[in-house]
Amino acid sequence: MTTSHIPAVEAIDLVKTYGQGENAVHALRGVNVGFEQGRFTAIMGPSGSGKSTLMHTLAGLDGATGGTIMFGDLDLTAMNDNQLTVLRRRRIGFVFQSFNLLPMFSAEQNILMPLTLAGVRVDRAWFDLLVDTLGLRRRLNHRPNELSGGQQQRVAIARALIAKPAVVFADEPTGNLDSVSSAEVLGFLKRSVEELGQTIIMVTHDAVAASYAHRAIVFADGRIVADVTDPTAERMSALLMQEREGHAAPSVERLMGVAEHVGGHVAEHVEDIAGEHADETSARRSARPGRSARPGRSARPGRSAGRHRH
Repeated sequence: MTTSHIPAVEAIDLVKTYGQGENAVHALRGVNVGFEQGRFTAIMGPSGSGKSTLMHTLAGLDGATGGTIMFGDLDLTAMNDNQLTVLRRRRIGFVFQSFNLLPMFSAEQNILMPLTLAGVRVDRAWFDLLVDTLGLRRRLNHRPNELSGGQQQRVAIARALIAKPAVVFADEPTGNLDSVSSAEVLGFLKRSVEELGQTIIMVTHDAVAASYAHRAIVFADGRIVADVTDPTAERMSALLMQEREGHAAPSVERLMGVAEHVGGHVAEHVEDIAGEHADETSARRSARPGRSARPGRSARPGRSAGRHRH
């Protein structure tokens, strides 16, 4: 596999602040970092370090307060919500801790759902390659409740890769798995990079998980404090312990002051990504003659973008 040194995603002087005045939390403090194509990168750090905020802003799930995010040659910080939605559907894959599979559909239908909703023809050769690489051939007709946690996460990985996204963001992908299933999923993520040419950015608190990556970045207090090539579990554990001991946790008052500003903003976007599959599927079912729609989700109230603009 040949990798490019051109960044798939790049943050330039990236700033993200929640709240104001004394209650302000500076989640990102002028971050400058690029993520190469065809590489597996882990982002680590203590709780409240800013690692998840970095991933959410890089993926267009949350707006930046200042700075620039370049996704290839596109400036995410100059996009509106509709443009970001299109970008996420077409060029970004997501793997979440909670799998977010649709329970009424088979593994194969879940994998193909992004293409089904987009009205895009399935590349059967790519589908077969994903299924065989992830060891799902004998599970394609099973529904999520008939699969183990590790198998469900492999289905979620295949779903994230089926549209051949430019970047896959994985948010604590092994957080709900046992150690055996975790090793299995992490191995498949690495293989998707090395054998399928994908680009993966993974947030994790687990030093062992980070050791599967080609590169690991350690975050603390909204800044990058270490950037390690070919990380080992021992090295990453030591770095995390050093940061935990060297930085006091934010006060309860400070966190409470900013909570109302965060207010589930990112969670709503995550629900949009996972839920839009169910929403659109329900709408399509109701549109078919002679069939009644299954109960769907209620309409989401409108939200203000609150994004940084140039």
